[in-house]
Order: sequence, then structure tokens, then C-alpha cells
Amino acid sequence: MTLNEIAAAYVKLVLAVGQHDSSYVDAYYGPPEWQSEIKKTALPDLISHADQLIHDLQATLADEDQQLRQEFLGLQLGAVRAYLQQLNGTQRSFDDESVALYDAKSPTLNEADFDLILAELHQLLPGSGDLNTRLSHYNREFEIPVDKLDLVFSAAIKESRTRTKKYINLPEQEDFEIEYVKDQVWSAYNWYKGNSYSLIQVNTDFPMFISRAIDLASHEGYPGHHVFNLLLEQQMVNAKGWMEHCVYPLYSPMSLLAEGSANYGIEVAFPPDERLVFEKEVLFPLAGINPEHAQLYYQIQAVLQKLSYAGNMVAQRYLDGEIERPAAIALLMKYALSDQQRSTQRIAFIEKHRSYVINYNLGQDMVQDYIQQRAAANDQASRWQVFADLLSHPKTASMMAK
Repeated sequence: MTLNEIAAAYVKLVLAVGQHDSSYVDAYYGPPEWQSEIKKTALPDLISHADQLIHDLQATLADEDQQLRQEFLGLQLGAVRAYLQQLNGTQRSFDDESVALYDAKSPTLNEADFDLILAELHQLLPGSGDLNTRLSHYNREFEIPVDKLDLVFSAAIKESRTRTKKYINLPEQEDFEIEYVKDQVWSAYNWYKGNSYSLIQVNTDFPMFISRAIDLASHEGYPGHHVFNLLLEQQMVNAKGWMEHCVYPLYSPMSLLAEGSANYGIEVAFPPDERLVFEKEVLFPLAGINPEHAQLYYQIQAVLQKLSYAGNMVAQRYLDGEIERPAAIALLMKYALSDQQRSTQRIAFIEKHRSYVINYNLGQDMVQDYIQQRAAANDQASRWQVFADLLSHPKTASMMAK
């Protein structure tokens, strides 16, 4: 089989897995007839088909300019097989699952690694007593009023779009729609529909803090998921005909790059000093929040970011059966410093998506390291160029680490 034939078979295999798990196919913008011809097939038969495709791919002699394509497709196929095995009853540890599905393993950390960060927060955060209670009380000042949420979020996404278009050539027809929803385990989601168009949903189950406006605008929109998907469609599918990129299986190595680049893209679009200025001059006034308090607020946010791997620690212990649900929620409250409601929502996300959580923080760190090693120091244009090239020519974790 040729690479193109294997790629087409891979796409149809992913669509077939979607018949067993409706959340598996995150985006598809390939030929409609491929989707319509898929019939539900027994899991053992799909596993055998994945094995055959992996064998065929390994036997294919790729041209030098397509060797990276072959490597990427092989890792994606391996993840499809691993997920099919899980659907069929195979149980893996948290770390083994993350390697099988995302080509990466989160660093092993424990409470002692995060206690020093909590001590730093004790010094920064106003008030005394329990850190979680103090943070919840402090954060109330920075909640975006419900009637101003769309105004603030729209301003954030408009600015992130302007900054991205300065460095990345986006198609003229690219566009998005914002929708506010409830009863989800995530805070926001980008549903890429093809033809450079996305539906961005924002979950309003809980109040949104002012820091989340730029985070979500950049992560879900510019230069995050929306831009990542449209660049793949434009440069890999339309220009090259590499059809493996017309489908996005959620539980696959693609997600480490997708989530990692979307998180690191926040800093690419809004370097910290520029972000603080924009927040104080635009978003804080739109939200009716005192901009004089922005400096300390973002100092606290920077320290909280250091706790991001606490969620991985909790997810690993909970999913590996080392702790029960109440203990997992309590650990999140102590070390991720989310309140009980948000911690409970986060556990629901972990229960649904399991080791996927590593893609946000480990993915961000790997993308950051990859770009910083290749971009000219203190050169914003160079950083954007390397960032855009990575989005347009995707690599998995092990490929970025070479």
C-alpha cells in the first residue's frame, strides 16, 4: 500500500472507532462519502484492521521528504489500536495509557514538590488561614459579571485574532461563532467544522475570572485550536492531499500538540508585559474590575500556574485506584486550589478523559521547549514563525524531543 492509501484507511478506521465512542472524533472535514459509508464494526475486527495497517505502514518505503509523515502516521495508528484495546477491555496504568495514547508520560511528582509553592502563595495572598478559602474570597473581586461576559470575551478574542493575523496568514473566509452553554465537564471547547470555521463554546456553569478571558480566547481561538485546525486543513489536506489530517481523533498523540500549543500560544500572542497592559487598559474596565489590582492578581496567577502538575498527580492516583473520589477532590482543593464545586467538575473531566490531562501542562512545556530551542532569543517574529511551522507540520511528543 502507498502512504496515501494507508492514510485514507486510517481516516476510515478513526471514523469507525467513533461509532463506538461519540467523543472520539473531535473534528472531521474529509470527503462526506467516507463518513457515510462507515458501518459499526466489532472491536476485535477493528483491532485486527489497525494491526494490519501498522504492518503495511512499516513495510512501506517512504521518500525522504515523507519520512516524518510516515513516523507521525505510525504513532497515530498505534494510538488508535491502543484506544480500541481499551474500549475492548484492556486496562492500563495512568502512565502506560498516556504513553500509548499520547506518546508521553507526565513527570512523577508528590505533595512535597507542591508544598513549597503553597508556601509562596501564603506570602502573596491577602488574608490568613486556609489557602483555598482565602483564594476563593480573593478571586470574587475578579469575577466577570454575567451581563458583561460576552463583551469581555469578545474583546479578548478580537485582540488575540489581531495579534495572530500579524504573523500568520489566515484564509480570508476564516471565522468562528461563540456560544455559551452549561452542564459540561470542560470550561470551553472548540468544535472545528472545516473550511476555516469553528464553533467556540464557553461553559457558564461557574463564574468566569478575568484571567480566563484571554486564556480561553487564545487557547480555543487564536492562535490555538481554531488556527491549528485551519492550518492543517489548508496546508496538509488541501495543499498536499495528506488526508490523515482531515480527521482529529481526540485520544491520540495529536492532542498533546493541540493542547500544548494552544496553552503556549497564550504567551506567544500575549507576552506577560503586553498582556498586563491590555488587561488593565481594556478588559478590566470592560468587566468593571479595578485595574489597579491587576499587578498582584497576575503575580498570584503566575504562582498558581506552578501547581498545574498537581492535577496530573491526583488523576494518576485516582485512576490507578490508589485513592477514592472524595480524597481526589480533597487533594485538588489543597494542591490545585480549586473550590469544591470546581474540583468536583475537574474529577468528572478526569473520569471521562482519563490521562488526557497531561496534554495541557506537559504539552505546553514540550511545545515551549521545542520553540525556544529553535527561535532566535528575544525575537517575537522568530518565535511566531517556529510556532506556526509546528502547527502546520505537526509532530508528536517523541518527535519534538529529537
